[in-house]
Amino acid sequence: MGYVILGMFIVFVVVLLVRAATFKPTLIPEKEFGPVSVNREKIVQDMVAMIQCKTISNRDEALVDFGEYEKYYGVLEKSFPLIHEKCSLERIGRTGLLYFLEGRSHEKPVVCMAHYDVVPVEESGWDKLAFDGIVENGEIWGRGTLDTKGTMCGVMEALEQLLEEGFVPARDLYLSFSGDEEIGGESCPAIVSYLERKGIKPALVLDEGGAVVENVFPGVNGESAMIGICEKGYMDVELTMESNGGHASTPPEHTIVGELAKAVTAIEKHPFKSKKSKAVDMLFDELGRHAGFGMKIIYANMWLFRPVLSVISPKIGGEINALMRSTCAVTCMEGSKAYNVLPPRAVIGMNLRLMQGDTVESAVSYLKKVVKNERINIQTVFGHNPSITSDTDCEEWNYLKQVIHATWPKAIVSPYIMLACSDSRHYNRICDRVYRFSPMKLSKEERAMMHANNERVSVDTMVKCVEFYVRLLREM
Repeated sequence: MGYVILGMFIVFVVVLLVRAATFKPTLIPEKEFGPVSVNREKIVQDMVAMIQCKTISNRDEALVDFGEYEKYYGVLEKSFPLIHEKCSLERIGRTGLLYFLEGRSHEKPVVCMAHYDVVPVEESGWDKLAFDGIVENGEIWGRGTLDTKGTMCGVMEALEQLLEEGFVPARDLYLSFSGDEEIGGESCPAIVSYLERKGIKPALVLDEGGAVVENVFPGVNGESAMIGICEKGYMDVELTMESNGGHASTPPEHTIVGELAKAVTAIEKHPFKSKKSKAVDMLFDELGRHAGFGMKIIYANMWLFRPVLSVISPKIGGEINALMRSTCAVTCMEGSKAYNVLPPRAVIGMNLRLMQGDTVESAVSYLKKVVKNERINIQTVFGHNPSITSDTDCEEWNYLKQVIHATWPKAIVSPYIMLACSDSRHYNRICDRVYRFSPMKLSKEERAMMHANNERVSVDTMVKCVEFYVRLLREM
């Protein structure tokens, strides 16, 4: 009996090793792209002018300076005159801009997206003024350089240059920009509704998302270009309890704050169940093929190791856990305004990011099941379901990979699930080939600057961004 068990174990180990040994990288079909030359000085000049417009969005429109938005539109007209001459422009919704350039074919139109609104700035935390557009040591400083005036500038520069060369796209081209993405505004949905009414179904939509990054995946060294093929859903949830209040000198066994604390503890002890995702499976499969042999044993045998990862990832937290399941982060607490007063009302605020397979409704049901307290009201303040997963078995996906490979030849090109939200989810109503990729190589420190102090982008990064868009548009 012992020999049988030993033999089975040896066979088992051999299977793991053979699968790892044959887990080879996939090749991107080669495509010849013509030489690309861009105007470095113009890119810097235009990026600076865009930064100097304080297009700060706010849910309270009374706090939005729409004069800065009009100033921004003037910058676009001055910086990109051929685009405004050759393309039609529709102002849609409060801040939506939709440029259209007719192609040789109306089949399979392409949409390139960005948003030009930015989040507020606390100037005291910046080393240089956030809206001066200072250029120093090969870097352009300013709010929005990375998120996402940089990519908007990139695609506009590319198209303006191509138009100077007499460019006519092979297929219809739309540039879709919104000025209220940061607040989940209505401009992008209005643009999509406009296209839907006209019967336009894009073959490819490209928006912000992943970037070219280094050493972000366990066991995989070097550059990886991450393309989001879907994004998680989003929920803001409130847990609320009410009481008669009273004096803190004669408290009940559990105050409503204590009851809510118990609910939070229960939720954190019982994370959402792990969910399989095509995007995550493809991520492990693509990047895992480039890992060292030890890690490759794991990636080549996820049928065995995935359950283990599902168990330990909640304890690890961070991105690995977020790739495995819906997550819940407790972010806000509110109770009494005084230390010696029992609160008549207490609130816990939470932010959830929903995995494909979960919904707003199923998430609320799960929270109620875990909390087990009917006195606690669980209410969705805002939420939307996860996006669909985009098609990766099509010429548009393969073409996008080729353009990335031509621009960053050393980068592994891989799909992934975007953990944050973007305007691009709205396009899933009319397109199943929505890809989320910001054509910039960004370090960990640079990625951390988004929505934070000292946001800036290197001039070299902007040049590469424009080169990417030139290839994308010219050869599509």
